[in-house]
Amino acid sequence: MNGLLFILSVAGLAKAAPSELHPLSDEFIDLINSKNSTWKAGRNFHPAYPMQVIKGMLGVAEGAEKHLPEKRNFVMEAGAPLPEEFDSRDAWPNCPTIREIRDQGSCGSCWAFGAVEAMSDRWCIHSDGKEHFRFSAEDLVSCCHLCGFGCNGGFPGAAWGYWVRTGIVSGGSFGSNQGCRPYEISPCEHHSSGSRPNCTEGGSTPKCAKTCEDNYKNSYKTDLKHEEIYFGKVSTLYQ
Repeated sequence: MNGLLFILSVAGLAKAAPSELHPLSDEFIDLINSKNSTWKAGRNFHPAYPMQVIKGMLGVAEGAEKHLPEKRNFVMEAGAPLPEEFDSRDAWPNCPTIREIRDQGSCGSCWAFGAVEAMSDRWCIHSDGKEHFRFSAEDLVSCCHLCGFGCNGGFPGAAWGYWVRTGIVSGGSFGSNQGCRPYEISPCEHHSSGSRPNCTEGGSTPKCAKTCEDNYKNSYKTDLKHEEIYFGKVSTLYQ
């Protein structure tokens, strides 16, 4: 489990934990594992890693619950067998985005990354692996002004509404040259030693440029894709 998911997952345990336990301490990890859940916590961040930097990368802004999409209810067929295990990489081997992990760099844009990565996966799944479209985190984080505050946090639910109303162009990771608007913020070392610079707090939000890279085949307007294309089969994307 990566460090950001670790912080999110333990948030609900914070109230029950003794106030002197630091969220990155071994004691706090032991407390989580004592709950006998279906997963095991481990060390991802050094105990001295600045909590302010971690909070800055989480990216979901206060009030995000007010921007959630409309709830949808799905009824499962009675008696349908549940598999012992399920791996989406095996279920849809022709959808490469399922295996990808993008790097948000020094930017609190996880709200945008989570949205576009799920959109990319679902677009491919809906097409039975025939259509590959990497939705651009750059486009979403910089141009959706109603989604929050760019690199200073945003609302994941609002991102899905923006996809329906406005559309999002294609764009891969930093330096990939994939799509109309690849991510412009370089990767950084989030909680490990390596060749890249350490992540810092407070990365600035890229400017909203409604143009594609010079060498890309489509114009910005032509490249936009909307969720509404699949109205009538929308449940396939939202399940």
